[in-house]
Amino acid sequence: QVQLVESGGGLVQPGGSLRLSCEASGSVDTLNTMAWYRQSLGKERELVARITMGGSATYGDSVKGRFTISRDKGKNTIYLQLNRLEPEDTAIFYCNFRGLDLIDYWGKGTLVTVSS
Repeated sequence: QVQLVESGGGLVQPGGSLRLSCEASGSVDTLNTMAWYRQSLGKERELVARITMGGSATYGDSVKGRFTISRDKGKNTIYLQLNRLEPEDTAIFYCNFRGLDLIDYWGKGTLVTVSS
């Protein structure tokens, strides 16, 4: 089992920045990839960014050039730096841990609200 705890969400004005964190605990030695997803009201959950054990990152088209995913291996933590935020970025952001057996674990989510 893997437990995930997200933090860092909040209210920010358009054009502003936030940094999300997700700490994994439990069976973290089974790690394959970690990722951030988001879900806006009335929409399906979508991939924001994924990072591999080796540090390779991939991003959703809508966030390329604005968001950056990173990982601190020693702390079993990933981060998501959100820059140039837009109202359309308002969503609950979920942390994802995918094991070598391809089983997914999810955090409870952290709300990001972009509004003036």
